[in-house]
This record gives sequence, C-alpha cells and structure tokens, in this order.
Amino acid sequence: MSSSLRGCLLAGAVGDALGGSIEFDRIDRIRDRFGPAGLTDYAPAYGRLGAITDDTQMTLFTLEGLVLARRRGSDPLHEVRVAYGRWLRTQGGPEVAPDGWLLDVPALHQLRAPGNTCLTALRSGVLGTVDAPINDSKGCGAVMRAAPVALWSDDVREVFMLAAATGALTHGHPSGYLSAGVLAVVVRRLLDGAELTDAIDVARDELQRWHGHEEQLVLLDLAVEMGTRGVRPTPEVIETALGGGWVGEEALAIAVLTALAAESTADGLLLAVNHSGDSDSTGALCGNLLGARDGVEAIPEHWLSGLELADVVDRLVAEAAEVFGR
Repeated sequence: MSSSLRGCLLAGAVGDALGGSIEFDRIDRIRDRFGPAGLTDYAPAYGRLGAITDDTQMTLFTLEGLVLARRRGSDPLHEVRVAYGRWLRTQGGPEVAPDGWLLDVPALHQLRAPGNTCLTALRSGVLGTVDAPINDSKGCGAVMRAAPVALWSDDVREVFMLAAATGALTHGHPSGYLSAGVLAVVVRRLLDGAELTDAIDVARDELQRWHGHEEQLVLLDLAVEMGTRGVRPTPEVIETALGGGWVGEEALAIAVLTALAAESTADGLLLAVNHSGDSDSTGALCGNLLGARDGVEAIPEHWLSGLELADVVDRLVAEAAEVFGR
C-alpha cells in the first residue's frame, strides 16, 4: 500500500479532527482557550478527542464510490453520486439501497456539522452539473471531499474534469467545483512524486482552461506567493489575505499557503487550523496535500492512534490501493 496514499487520507482526517474542535472560534478565542500558540493537539469535540467531521465522512464516501466504479467498470460520477446518497442516509436522509460497507459503520451515522448546501442539494434529488448548476453556492463542501478523485486516472485533465463534476453535484458556482478540480490534480501529481510547487503549476494550467476560473486563480497565485516568500503566515495575515476558508477558493488557498510554509506535516496542520475560519476544512485539505507529499510516516503517531475511525480509513485505503494498483 502506498505510504503517500495512506498519508493523504489519514493526514486529511487528522487535520479535520484538529480543526473540528475550533471550527467556529475566532483566533482570539482559540488563544484564550489554548494559549498564545493556539491549538497544539486534539481538543474535545463531539464527545471525544480526535473526532472527525462531515469533511472526512464525505471524503470516505467519495472514495467508496470510486472504488465501486473501478471494480464494476461503471461511471464514476454516477457511483459517487449514489455514494453521497448513502452519506445522506447517515445524516437522517431517506432510505437507500445498501451498497459498499460504509453505510454499515455505526459511527458514521452521526451529525458532525454537515454543510447545508450538501444536505439541500442531495435531498433535492436533482443532479447538479457544470453546464446545469443546481445552485450558485461556492462553499467549501465540494473541495473538502475531492482528494480521492486523484486516484481515478493518470491523466490530470481527466482527474480535473471528474473532480469538478463531483463538486458540481452540490455546488454550482465555478469557485466551488473548480477548487475541487485543482485539489485533485495537485494530489494526483504528489502521489506521482512531484514537488508541491510543480504539482500546483500543473493544476494551475488545467484550471485556466475552465470558464469562471479567475477568482480561484487569483487566490491560488497569492497563496503560492505568500507560501514561498519565507515569512511564516500568522492567523491574522491568513484571514486578511485569503479569507476564512468558508468558500472553495479560500479553503484551497489557505491549504496551499500553509502546506508550502510548513516546516513539517504536523506544523502545517497546526498552521492550517489556527485561524478565524473553517478550521476543519482547511486542516483537512492541508493534510491531504502534506500527507500525499510526505507519507503516513510523517504524521505524529499520537495523532494517528487517537484518530476516530482510523481503522475505517485504512481499510478503505487498502481497497483503493488494490483496485487502483497503487
């Protein structure tokens, strides 16, 4: 099993769990709770330490859909859409046909602040597409679940198209679904052993082929410039320059900045969550990037051992490694 593949999904889940306890806190509140350095370890959330949120839940269902599509030779977009229906069932949605095995994991049947856009879009039964958007939302709910799409193909154009299409199922604004395309391509290239800056360059080239890319491109370029200038970003600088991460282009930009500026995987995850914004999503995305680059060995063991559903992540990653030949 590829260390980088495990790292991508497990570091993403760790970042999600770190950020989940401070997701709705401003940085002054975070410092009041944990000291001048902010959060430095898991804090209680949802009745435990190391609790994942809807970000990791939906990422797992994305991966399950892709695994089933590859096994069956079926349409990956269809399988991911059906998988999201199973996730919706875990959140109190309508009955669905059983498939895969995630639906049988009791711990996934918990509400972990699921995004209203995802819930509303999936409950509608309407199939959102890039050409026929279901809404005008650009929330980060599309990008935060997109990393597994990197596995689908060695062709970065195909990866971008599929990731954007899975994002458009629920988020109709270009900055919502194009951020998903960028993330998946960067992860794809990192899994292939590329440097982070080179992987971003490849994704940037693909991004510019799409209508409505300008907003995402501006923030992506700013994040790269900030992340490579050699100055450690503060939470205040992150918020002023890139926003809070509640929307797709901001969440991706914060993840890119913190991954580039990080001294280590652990350092990057803490940089990504300590700000006045959507800490679990930015932590998850930064984790996807650094985990794919540095491998599972770079994740502190005490975070892995305390991570909720780490065994579920590992089991699904093992299945993915088998069917995708990684």
